[in-house]
Amino acid sequence: MTIREDAVPDFTHVPCRMPTSDAARAEVLANPGFGTSFSDHMVTIEWKEERGWHDAKVGPRQPIMLDPAAAVLHYAQEIFEGLKVYKQVDGSTALFRPDANAARFNRSAARLAMPELPEALFVKAIEQLVNVDIDWVPSLEGGSLYLRPFLIATEPFLGVRPARQYKFIVIASPAGNYFKSGAPAISVWVSDYARAAAGGTGAAKCGGNYAASLVPQGEAIARGHDQVVFLDAAEQRWIEELGGMNLFFVFADGTMLTPALTGTILAGITRESLLTLAREEGLNVVEGRYGIDKWREDALSGKLVETFACGTAAVVTAVGHVAGRDGEFAVGAGMPGPVTERLKARLVAIQRGEAIDRHAWVHRIAGPRSQ
Repeated sequence: MTIREDAVPDFTHVPCRMPTSDAARAEVLANPGFGTSFSDHMVTIEWKEERGWHDAKVGPRQPIMLDPAAAVLHYAQEIFEGLKVYKQVDGSTALFRPDANAARFNRSAARLAMPELPEALFVKAIEQLVNVDIDWVPSLEGGSLYLRPFLIATEPFLGVRPARQYKFIVIASPAGNYFKSGAPAISVWVSDYARAAAGGTGAAKCGGNYAASLVPQGEAIARGHDQVVFLDAAEQRWIEELGGMNLFFVFADGTMLTPALTGTILAGITRESLLTLAREEGLNVVEGRYGIDKWREDALSGKLVETFACGTAAVVTAVGHVAGRDGEFAVGAGMPGPVTERLKARLVAIQRGEAIDRHAWVHRIAGPRSQ
């Protein structure tokens, strides 16, 4: 079955013959961690140059069969997204802004010369998986079902050109707290490595960006910190983002600043949502440049009162301590500040159906669970 670019097809369903037992699933959901356990099913959709998108399927989660010459293994044509299923106060389940994830997915695809997936098909694929694995949504406080849609080049060939064959896949993983320490504020290390450069793939959500962050992230952890801060590649002066999160800076005068999207920073959906909420609260929101020296100076003088990071996985996390080769400093009291806590509470309340959704961000998937 070939899928037209504007079509949302029916999915073939293949049952899982050996699903996880209720007892084993309950044990996982009681303490899911992050990214280590997975639900029983996956979505796959194929793409070939001569056929377009075809063969949409929901089936058992299983290994992917790849030719050793598959382009993804040699030329890294791979992109992904991350979003969550939240249990609502009425027992139903919902996504948060999946349309924004679909749009960013296609921007990443375009940057890596990969086929774009119709946004409605992206959302339907996620709905199909959640509906069949609905019992994998954790009920514990702060829990969610993390979804990982991704696209890989599967054509077997050796040669530097865009592949002519791809596979879109969605898998799901029950999630708890992203940071293992559970501390109220994280400590970060300012890296000498650069994450991205102008004209590169910094604004795309592709695996290569994260592979390049592993050495500096490992350095940060070895020094006793939770995350790494990347500066711009040209001057090693301007703050860009953490290893997988955007940064915000809150000042005593009511200004909130976040680094501008210049092409080297990922356009976070949580970032965009917090900008909207902050403006509603009357904060003077600025998107611009902020230097590492200025961060230290403003923190020590008391002009800067809060710093926090945000992303789908960690939601909103206060930054309490900053260290680098030039020394270290604390931000505020080293704990979450009132603006950080207020914005996080507002965002989470919307995601979980506890507050009015004035921006149509919440996308309902299923009604209240029967149990």
